[in-house]
Amino acid sequence: MTDSECVRFLQWALPRLRLRWAGFRKVRRQVCRRLARRINELGFPAVSAYRAYLDTHPEEWTIVDAFCPITISRFYRDRATFQALERDVMPALATAALARGDPTLRCWSIGCASGEEPYTVALLWVLRLRRRYPCRLQIIATDIDPGVIERARAGCYPPGSLKDLPPPWVAEAFTRSDGLYCLRRDVQEPVVFLRQDVRTAAPDGPFHLILCRNIAFTYFDDGLQRETFETIRSRLIVGGALVIGSTESLPEGASGFVPWSPYRGLFQRSPNGAPGFPLPRE
Repeated sequence: MTDSECVRFLQWALPRLRLRWAGFRKVRRQVCRRLARRINELGFPAVSAYRAYLDTHPEEWTIVDAFCPITISRFYRDRATFQALERDVMPALATAALARGDPTLRCWSIGCASGEEPYTVALLWVLRLRRRYPCRLQIIATDIDPGVIERARAGCYPPGSLKDLPPPWVAEAFTRSDGLYCLRRDVQEPVVFLRQDVRTAAPDGPFHLILCRNIAFTYFDDGLQRETFETIRSRLIVGGALVIGSTESLPEGASGFVPWSPYRGLFQRSPNGAPGFPLPRE
């Protein structure tokens, strides 16, 4: 399958999955490789034959959908975001939680892939903040892919996944084993991994901090973005923080959140509790 053939296929297929081509344009090769393997596996001579197969085998769309998650992840990805969490956001959330008598700071990492994002939050807490705030951290990390969830639970990573971390953090929080770097048990302990698709399910809240970076507001179509936003809003406490990708924006018409100035991609649920989109009637 050529690149141009894959582009035409994705432009046709993605809207049927409530996904948007614009989000996949620069990262399509990962999806194209998976599709090419599937087409070869089925023995089709051309992409057109696979399209015809989808028309007569609707169950195959589940497989196409499973090819679409983009798994690009590493520790401390987008350094400025995690610096903001350490410097301002998590201290403010912990202070507010303690003032309310809440002993647990609860976070949700959406689309956690192999676990680098939630484990980076855990590293921030264990290495930098825990001594200052006498509360417990709990992180629920969800992803649709069972394979990456299993790797995340193992907590061991190749050197390239750690390249953005401050070297003292690597020395303090990881041990070397068979060429991999494995996290200390007390860093893994706050994180619970669940196989879950944010399009159809969400963990029980409420949460003080939700991270939804480079997934819903990049790859989902407008309607699905709005639905995901409502799911997030329903799980986030008033005054809580939402983190999206630094190049992403909230859906048009979204309300109830204000920027956590001066940081890009950081928002606070408005203290006035303003609603977001009108929810459909039952």
